[in-house]
Amino acid sequence: MSDSGKVVTAYIGIGSNIGDRAALLNASIELLSKKEGIEVTSVSSFYNTAPVGYLEQPDFLNAVVEIKTVLSADELLQICGLIEKVLKRERLIHWGPRTIDLDILLYGNQIINKENLNIPHPRMHERAFVLEPLNEINPSAIHPVFNKTVCELYEAMAQDDR
Repeated sequence: MSDSGKVVTAYIGIGSNIGDRAALLNASIELLSKKEGIEVTSVSSFYNTAPVGYLEQPDFLNAVVEIKTVLSADELLQICGLIEKVLKRERLIHWGPRTIDLDILLYGNQIINKENLNIPHPRMHERAFVLEPLNEINPSAIHPVFNKTVCELYEAMAQDDR
C-alpha cells in the first residue's frame, strides 16, 4: 500500500515497437486495469514516434495512462515489470527495440530517487513522445522538480525545436 494509504494519481508512459504495437499497448492497459489497487482513469491517443537514443530500429507507438492507485511507487514499479514480462519484454540493447515498455512518469507530487526508481521520470521533460500524450490527458499536471505544468514543459520543448 502507499505510505499514506491514500489514493495517488500516477501517470505511466507506455511504448512498443515490436509486433502488433497497438495490441501490445492495449494489452498493457488492460493488464494494468485488472490489477488490484489500480484504476485506469484516462488513456491518451496513441502516437507514432521515431526512436530516441538507439536509432536503428522501427518507430514506436506511445501513449500515457492516468491511474488512481493505493499502491506505493515501488509496488507500482513491480506491477509494471510484471506486465513487461507477461508481454515478453527483453532487454537486449539499451533504448533498443521492445515489445512493451512501461515507465512511471509521475506519482502524485512525489520526488523519488532510488537506484531502481526515479520519479518524476528523469528525461520526461525532454521527450515529445511523453509530453504530447500527457499534455493531451492532463496539461495541468505538475512536474514536481521544475514546478511547471506539463503544458508549460511541452510548449517550451516545442519552442526549442523551432
